[in-house]
Amino acid sequence: MTRGSIFAAAMLAVLLAGPAFAQSQREAIVPQGIVPSALARDFDGVWTNATVTRLERPATFSHLVVSKTQADAVAKATSARLAAANGASDLSKGAFKDEDATAGYNSYWIDSGDGLMRVHGEARSSFITSPADGKMPFRNRAKSLALTIRDGAEYQSGKGAYAGPEDLPLRERCLISQSDAGGPVMLNAIYNNNYSFFVTPGYFVIDLEMNHDVRIAPIFASAEKARASHQPAVIRPWLGDTVAWWEGDTLVTETRNVNPVQEGRTLTPVSSQGTVTERFTRIAKNELLYQFTVDDPAHYTQAWSGEYSFKPAKGQIYEYACHEGNYAMEGILRGARLAEAAAKGGN
Repeated sequence: MTRGSIFAAAMLAVLLAGPAFAQSQREAIVPQGIVPSALARDFDGVWTNATVTRLERPATFSHLVVSKTQADAVAKATSARLAAANGASDLSKGAFKDEDATAGYNSYWIDSGDGLMRVHGEARSSFITSPADGKMPFRNRAKSLALTIRDGAEYQSGKGAYAGPEDLPLRERCLISQSDAGGPVMLNAIYNNNYSFFVTPGYFVIDLEMNHDVRIAPIFASAEKARASHQPAVIRPWLGDTVAWWEGDTLVTETRNVNPVQEGRTLTPVSSQGTVTERFTRIAKNELLYQFTVDDPAHYTQAWSGEYSFKPAKGQIYEYACHEGNYAMEGILRGARLAEAAAKGGN
């Protein structure tokens, strides 16, 4: 799918949503008196957040900013790991036995970037900047991530109840991006880390490579008008309800009312009480700064924040055909029924 067709599809979605927006008085308002610089308005192109840095800080690092020596070592190790993964397989090790859930093929499809994330030229050990320890301040991590942890274990082992389609992880059902790339908060993964952003006078569109998700946020003249234009709380769409406004050269979005199923099966759960604020600032020709704050007393003891930089990506975004011709769900459910029958002594 070309960028032109993606943009056309996104704009068609905006147009089709027009009547609904009008009925709920959510018409995007062209900001008056707020004229960001030409560079700030130019989000055009394909951007990537590919990096080995993740949301939370691992125990191998004690500080947010990583020294050049450490960053160079990580980049070297990343390159060596990918080279080794692309090497010839040793078939005598039995790496391709069905019970080896960690086995894979060569890593040409892996998109881990060239090392740690850099923001303003600094190598970073985590996306989270506050709290200072780089960890999400959960009230009860195990409780908030219970379904996500269960899904991960079942995905690795293949063992689960699988009573019906709804029991399968979101990644198997192809409902939203399995890497939480769509947000809120927008995270990275081991592949498909590309995004297209489209800024028009009235809308901000985020098009993801991962699972071809699209977020469409109407842009209002002020934060007050934007916040007053959220949909009713009873409406909780996938990726949440997002509105936007300009603050100088920064495009700010606020997301509320994340789908309750997504809340329970994501790495960054956000409840009906939660709000996620995201800020997009074009700080250089080759750097788009992304900052976020999550405020949700249901899951966290305090608001927490982070940032990373999108960098220009080569090429364009193509369709991610997740479910087309995919027999995984049918196979998983059929396998579970056969296992149940075998346990009962059936054929």
